[in-house]
Amino acid sequence: MNSDSESLQSQCLDWLLTDNVKNNEQSVECEENDGVENLLKEATASKSSESKLGGTPQAFQLGEIPTVQDRFQAVLKRRLQVQIQDHPPLFPWETQLIDYPDFVDEPSMTLVPSWGWMAQQAKLNLPHPLPERVFRQLLEQCQALVTSSVPLGAKLVQVVENFFPNESQALNDIAGLVLRSTYRSVNTLETIPNIQSDYSDLQPRQQMALSLLAAKQLLENLTLPLSATSPVVERQWLTSVGTLNIRVEYQSVGKLTKLLVQAELPVKGTLTLRGSGTLAMTTSSTSGDLSVELGCEQLNPIYTLEIEFPEIDQQSLLFVISPTI
Repeated sequence: MNSDSESLQSQCLDWLLTDNVKNNEQSVECEENDGVENLLKEATASKSSESKLGGTPQAFQLGEIPTVQDRFQAVLKRRLQVQIQDHPPLFPWETQLIDYPDFVDEPSMTLVPSWGWMAQQAKLNLPHPLPERVFRQLLEQCQALVTSSVPLGAKLVQVVENFFPNESQALNDIAGLVLRSTYRSVNTLETIPNIQSDYSDLQPRQQMALSLLAAKQLLENLTLPLSATSPVVERQWLTSVGTLNIRVEYQSVGKLTKLLVQAELPVKGTLTLRGSGTLAMTTSSTSGDLSVELGCEQLNPIYTLEIEFPEIDQQSLLFVISPTI
């Protein structure tokens, strides 16, 4: 067994010692006391017979009492150890002792999110995880609004307002805090329970703050800004079948401007690059590198990059490329 298994066994042993000892204390004490009493009776009988036979009677010395106590404790400890070995503790879901493997060999047993794009939540800096239902709706709303030109604060409110109808004022207040501060300094988020708590147990304002914070980070993940000082931008998106790596580069040679997208796909997929009436598409039948590009004399205000993975989900992942060159 590995160290984690040994640690778990140690904890179970401590639990058993603190629990079963109390339950079995009376029975064990009776058995061991009987043994000690029998020893005392035998010793007394032996002294009595010696007296009758004319031998010199011997009395117990005070120093011998701790010896009897030590003997009793040693017997008790050994008896408990034997009992624990014969009847190891079980988890609440177990009906019999099961030997669990140290790792899972079969891919079919691997625990993965049921929705392919859900794995990206692990890359978000959130104080509390979102349920798949909430994360999925947030991502859908973010993709619907990612190309919108409205200010970010208003965009955040629009993303989450369907979750909290008739709470526009509270959403606007918290959205302002999310935009100005990191989540650790937002008062509404400081009282969020630990990660073991369920999302539904949070207070409404805590749910608002958490949803707005997730929406802000999702919009940032879906936006690929390009500038003269930063003509290359890269993104990673985690999926249930592996990591999607994206690299977008602006290239200019003379009067020719080109937008190049290179992607490393975890599975077969399609890249579609659109911009102001122009379109370029490419498809790969296997995982690996795939690229697509658009050439023009002048860059458009925005481009969209759509990535489809049929094996993951019918819903595609939509990125917006915003050149400011």
